[in-house]
Amino acid sequence: MGVARGQDTEAHRQIVSVVLELLQTEGYDAVQLRVVAKRAHVSLTTVYKLFATRDELIVRAIQDWMADEAYAELEPAPPGEATRDSLMRVLRVVFEPWERQPRMLEAYHYARQGPCGHLLDEQGLTVLLPVIADAVQNLDPGYLEDVAVILGNVVLSLIGRFATGAVEISTILPTLERAVYRLTADNAAEAAGSPACAG
Repeated sequence: MGVARGQDTEAHRQIVSVVLELLQTEGYDAVQLRVVAKRAHVSLTTVYKLFATRDELIVRAIQDWMADEAYAELEPAPPGEATRDSLMRVLRVVFEPWERQPRMLEAYHYARQGPCGHLLDEQGLTVLLPVIADAVQNLDPGYLEDVAVILGNVVLSLIGRFATGAVEISTILPTLERAVYRLTADNAAEAAGSPACAG
């Protein structure tokens, strides 16, 4: 995908910087390659030489933003940290930058749906799995898989609902906290306290 991060040219960095500015101030739809080229003071040919498509360019910009704003703050679980605490710590580190820059979460949602969106998933897994590995190493593999599937779907659903205006960004972390609690707590007593439906 484009130029490797370690081989960035000045033009490459300037283009990505312009894309990030557009995403944060005007939104996903404002990123048009002619506009980017003009604001970056490069030719459209240069943009296409470095990024084959608009999707690739946006994904690269979001990857860079995530690496700098969210993933750089992640740390391995301290010894003895409970699974619930590890999951919430990671979710807070990832979502708090989005709370400060909600348009980046909207951009993430739409970029993830595009042809290069899988690269955002791959980046996330590569960064997040080692961070929570210690906290989940003693869990039953089947349980862990269920938690990952359920929590992953809740996260994506909330992101999508935010992007379409159905929920406020401030509701995402509290909702995820409740979901993590339900997935990691022994809720047998609460479930047993619910009255059965009358037949």
